[in-house]
Amino acid sequence: MSYTEDTLLALQSTSPAQEEFFQAVDEVLRSLRPLLDSDPRFREQRIIERIVEPERQIFFRVTWVDDEGKIQVNKGYRVQFSSTLGPVKGGLRFHKGVNAGIIKFLGFEQVFKNALTGLSLGGGKGGANFDPRGRSDGEIMRFCQSFMTELHKHVGPRIDVPAGDIGVGTRELGYLFGQYKRLTHRFDGVLTGKGLSWGGSFGRTEATGYGCVYFAEEMLRARGESLEGRVCTVSGAGNVAIHAVEKLQEVGAKPVAVSDSTGTIHQEDGIDLDLLRQVKEVDRQGLEAYARERSDARFVPISDYPENGHHIWTIPCDSAFPCATQNELTLSDARTLLDNGCTSVCEGANMPATSEAAAHLARSGIAYAPGKAANAGGVAVSQLEMSQNAAMQQWSADQVDSRLQEIMVAIHTMVSETADEFGHPDNLVHGANIAGFRKVAGAMIAQGVV
Repeated sequence: MSYTEDTLLALQSTSPAQEEFFQAVDEVLRSLRPLLDSDPRFREQRIIERIVEPERQIFFRVTWVDDEGKIQVNKGYRVQFSSTLGPVKGGLRFHKGVNAGIIKFLGFEQVFKNALTGLSLGGGKGGANFDPRGRSDGEIMRFCQSFMTELHKHVGPRIDVPAGDIGVGTRELGYLFGQYKRLTHRFDGVLTGKGLSWGGSFGRTEATGYGCVYFAEEMLRARGESLEGRVCTVSGAGNVAIHAVEKLQEVGAKPVAVSDSTGTIHQEDGIDLDLLRQVKEVDRQGLEAYARERSDARFVPISDYPENGHHIWTIPCDSAFPCATQNELTLSDARTLLDNGCTSVCEGANMPATSEAAAHLARSGIAYAPGKAANAGGVAVSQLEMSQNAAMQQWSADQVDSRLQEIMVAIHTMVSETADEFGHPDNLVHGANIAGFRKVAGAMIAQGVV
């Protein structure tokens, strides 16, 4: 049995029932075999065994009172996976499906994503099994205040700097930051994604979606192709998906479909971005409301989705952008995409393809960008926000966007060159995993057994 397989078996024993976490580790470790064979230091220093275990896991109770005066209890999490390259960095997710395994998977992915940016960032993740949907502003504020009352003991601008994620936008970050200041008497860069008037950065809201499109442009450019004129499907209808749609339209592509937890919208002439924003960001409704406003848009509810798949991936396209959540793109979906002529997939979400789907896409020879490379734009601009906070400055939107483009191009170059170096030309999954791991592992060896 191989070194990586031994480690995977041991991890299954020590982290049972954490399927998403094990999936993320399995994908990375299986890519590392050429590197492990070429450099014995990683085995001698037991880097694999060390890197799959978080430095610390913080679980806590979050109690708060709803608008009816009833006491509610949720579970809060912060997993500080690695501080090898810098302060721990990773978002907070408020969603009813959050559990320890989800947070560990996201934190593990974040370690390598952050390493690829070339910035001084460690990796982690956090959140709670709290769903902000349907809650009043007062309820969300009380929950966030209770959550931060415990979290503030474990974070700081040089220790751990959380950001937003699913269910955590500027509103939630505002309540979290206000409670942090109340408890610590400090106005510092402990959170990123803040509002522009209180320490935020231009471009942070757009960064993950824009960055994903910038990466796709570079990936296609390397093949002598372009996004201009391409028909695109974008899963999700949240922050990442909306800004991916916006940037795709700016570069001359035609996004024709988006989705949310209620179903999929397909509009052959192209998504109406203003209407999408109104429905999702202002009215906070499901996509069926979009179809009521546009007679040329077809809404397919999730009850009508194909077995073992998602409707959005049955829509013929040139390029697909999975920007919703983990494991949203199945093997059946991957096969359908390819059968319908899709020639590029660029992941805006964290691990949106199942293991089988990812392997199928990588083998197919199409342009395929894994999330840890393609969606690194968000954390990259978060670090730029940290830099601005440290200097008590605010850069212009053009400055931030220019730097974001530079970072995404540099990530593509590093990942592509690493794939070539280890005999997997154009396999950006292997390139991203090896490049990210090699950077963190080298620093771990230099810092000793800690």
